Amino acid sequence: MNHSDKQGRPFRILTYNVHRWLGTDRKVSPTRIAEVIASCEADIVALQEVRVGRTRAGEIDQAATVADRLGMDLYFQPTIRILGEQYGIAVLSKHPARLVKSGRLPTQSTKPSFEKRSALWVCTEIDGQKVNVINAHLSLRSGERRTQANALVGSDWISHPECADPAVLLGDFNAPPYSRSYRMIANRLQDAQLSNSHGEPQPTFHTRAPVLRLDHVFVTKSVEVVNAGPVRNPLTRVASDHFPLLAELRVRNHQVSERTSEPERELLSSGHDPALK
Repeated sequence: MNHSDKQGRPFRILTYNVHRWLGTDRKVSPTRIAEVIASCEADIVALQEVRVGRTRAGEIDQAATVADRLGMDLYFQPTIRILGEQYGIAVLSKHPARLVKSGRLPTQSTKPSFEKRSALWVCTEIDGQKVNVINAHLSLRSGERRTQANALVGSDWISHPECADPAVLLGDFNAPPYSRSYRMIANRLQDAQLSNSHGEPQPTFHTRAPVLRLDHVFVTKSVEVVNAGPVRNPLTRVASDHFPLLAELRVRNHQVSERTSEPERELLSSGHDPALK
């Protein structure tokens, strides 16, 4: 059985904190962010700190404009609402997709919080293969972040019965690898940058002096990491305060091909893989 029959085609997924479209040059430019995303040729994009809506009459809806420019469908979950404008997280997809769930993550605060930390779950279909994608932006407070990380790997999100493997959990977790909240997720899922054969994991924040690895792509067991790392170039250094993190992934496909022999079909149907000896 040919090894290539057992794997799907690679696809690209990107997580990017766009800092309200505000660059390090203090310019607000959704079109510049769209240019960054387009250059990455991503199939699916998870965005954090997204501004949506019109603050003044005659202004464009920035998120919708970015999605239209990229030819992608937009799914959005607000975390802040101010005077008709919304701010939150989003998933963009070039492929057929449906919104499964969006909602708030747990908070430890007893007071009304300004920003409602949230997650957004979209099920996409890439070359006939369903892939669950969950985008999240976690708290800056360590205790609250641990509560949110625990929720993400629990039965409401990544361990939900409908969130079948293959699945990708990604976003700005505000959690470097030495943090407890990072370890809570990494103990359950594979960190794409750790599976990269192209060198050591690289920090994603701050674009002026990258020292922290806060943005992550985590994958379930059937997802193979082809490559993963932050995209660093003159444009990404100024477009936001975070570098975009791009992962090229492939789903291991154990479907029976037309060229599979009858003995191989029997082995596959019994749960044994003839290519694994």
